[in-house]
Amino acid sequence: MSTYTNFTLETDADGIALVTWDMPGKSMNVFTAEVMAELDAIIDATTADAAIKGVVVTSGKSSFSGGADLSMIKSMFSSYQEEKEKSPQTAVQTLFGLVGRMSGLFRKLETSGKPWVSAINGTCMGGAFELSLACHGRVASNAKSVKIALPEVKVGIFPGAGGTQRVPRLANAQDALQMMTTGQSLTGSRAKAMNLVHQVVEPDQLIPAAKQMIKDGLKPIAPWDEKGFKAPGGGIWTPASAQLWPAAPAILRRETSGNYPAALAILKCVYEGLQVPFDTGLKIEQRYFTEVLQTREAFSMIRSLFISMQELGKGARRPVGHAKTELKHVGVVGAGFMGASIAYVTAAAGIPVTLIDRDIEAATKGKSVSEGLVKDSIGKGRLTQDEAAALLSRITPSADYADLANADLVIEAVFEDREVKKAVIEAVEAVLPEGAIFASNTSTLPISGLAKNSKRPADFIGIHFFSPVEKMMLTEVILGSDTGDRALAIALDYVAAIKKTPIVVNDTRGFFVNRCVLRYMSESYDMLIEGVPPAMIENAAKMAGMPVGPLALNDEVAIDLSLKILKATVADLGEKAIDPRHMELISRMVEKEGRFGRKNSKGFYDYPPKPAKKSLWPDLKTFYPQADEVDVNVLKQRFLVTIALEAARTVEEGIVTDPREADVGSILGFGFAPYTGGALSYIDGMGAKAFVELAEKLAAAYGSHFKPTPLLKDMAAKGETFYGRFDPYAKVGKAA
Repeated sequence: MSTYTNFTLETDADGIALVTWDMPGKSMNVFTAEVMAELDAIIDATTADAAIKGVVVTSGKSSFSGGADLSMIKSMFSSYQEEKEKSPQTAVQTLFGLVGRMSGLFRKLETSGKPWVSAINGTCMGGAFELSLACHGRVASNAKSVKIALPEVKVGIFPGAGGTQRVPRLANAQDALQMMTTGQSLTGSRAKAMNLVHQVVEPDQLIPAAKQMIKDGLKPIAPWDEKGFKAPGGGIWTPASAQLWPAAPAILRRETSGNYPAALAILKCVYEGLQVPFDTGLKIEQRYFTEVLQTREAFSMIRSLFISMQELGKGARRPVGHAKTELKHVGVVGAGFMGASIAYVTAAAGIPVTLIDRDIEAATKGKSVSEGLVKDSIGKGRLTQDEAAALLSRITPSADYADLANADLVIEAVFEDREVKKAVIEAVEAVLPEGAIFASNTSTLPISGLAKNSKRPADFIGIHFFSPVEKMMLTEVILGSDTGDRALAIALDYVAAIKKTPIVVNDTRGFFVNRCVLRYMSESYDMLIEGVPPAMIENAAKMAGMPVGPLALNDEVAIDLSLKILKATVADLGEKAIDPRHMELISRMVEKEGRFGRKNSKGFYDYPPKPAKKSLWPDLKTFYPQADEVDVNVLKQRFLVTIALEAARTVEEGIVTDPREADVGSILGFGFAPYTGGALSYIDGMGAKAFVELAEKLAAAYGSHFKPTPLLKDMAAKGETFYGRFDPYAKVGKAA
């Protein structure tokens, strides 16, 4: 029998072929053109071999597969764009054919006449689960590492290799829609409860159980290929469906504001597909998938949330010529909530941490934050008692800086005060070994200024975390004017170790993310002052695609912190640096009304004791005369444009040098409308010329902060995009 690069094929004495997917040189199996060609050949070979009674497909790695490969997605988009310039009609036809390849391959497996069983041993996502669904039997391990999902909607597309047709023919339509429109992950047991897998077994019983299904006479026919098949719940024309389907689009619109074409396409595929024979359903899915792939949303989301995120996570901005650093010991100074959480994610990555504070009581109290997080993880089944104990054993509270004498990296997370940070820098550097890196977690103070307190500014860098640290996937790595490449390389190695996505930015007040967030909140202040009802401000922001309204976000950040930032800006840059009406509004909220935000249960919202929900403070609308007419679409534009303009300014100022980082940073940092692909993709998507025209129109009506920058005007005149003018692939490996 043939040999394969990505698979091995062994047939046992019972005539059962074991196909093991194990791609060389990859940590996870992914679908590539070569993998699909080899799988096609294996289907042919096993079908033709009379001695083979059935096939079990599994993975030789700790996970099954993460789905499609970056290069395959990229080549599909680039070939479509090239063809489109020559002949749009031919381009769509070619795309339709490419889209159908994987679906056709899985259908070929399903109708091969031999029973196939998928043995799922870890993460099984996207196309890999669609492959499993095409198998006649599915067995999953009960290991914690098993995550089964069709998460494509999160990157602007949907399950296009049979997922929208097989899932609702196995599970009920409501569960199927919930799974696919949210991209949620399932455990093996949840997948079994939904009828998506047949058995859940101990990891060491996975292959025997899969083979036993074949020995027990597993039919090589999918349920929907049998005469008289009915979908769970009876299909579309039933009383239950009459309850589900009128509500489904309304619920989807409530959750997405119509911003995600792929999510709506899932509803259409299921609704239409369940009314026709299975192969016709696959054709319907193929047509909608081809349509969605041509949308701006799909292109932008795949580029930012799939391709760029993976590239940045794998060190796209890491300087070349520096060996990877395996960190053996990290110090964290400041055992408050932020520092304690940084210690937790470091220990969770297997790295020993010393957590320093002014006295041992404060440091020990900081460790209790980790104890609470660990307890929560045990309760949710994410950690065993032994794993939890091992994690906590890696965190050592201390009040003695001498305990940092063998640290590779020290992160300070003390109060945002220059003098406090100066004292910490000096105390740490007195004991820090040669070559170790000092990182500040400051959220506002420029790194170059702090580095003036350091004896070794080349080894001084900013690593800005976002709260809550254990949940937020982004970190900003900030380069001071003297930061060296080696410090950047080590900082990025650390961020990779704790499984966060880094963006590298140059030094400025507020760096990248906070500058954009402050613009978002400032626009809401303008709207309040104009008399826009607070509820309308919040709802318009959500309709624009923001996960949290600006007033709710300000409550989370703390309104008294907003006041401190305004006062600090005036102190550093003068009265003209802020809008005096903003100072008046925020001063009144804090100093007169005593409303600090969620932390004292009253801000722009009231926060009653649980289980009651927060609600907007009724008196807020009495601050200013209320406007009679408000255009919601203009409110939406104002939120997106003001943030995008600030992102463009950071590029113009040389703060952000790679458009991928502005896009990924804006989405992961504060949830900037993910369907746009990020703040710069939002501009590129509509075109610089259209954006400049929109910004000028808003500037005329709502203030000079909407005026387009010289860079944007130049790009508009030349017909340029950010990804064209600042091509990230032209400078791979170079530091900012």
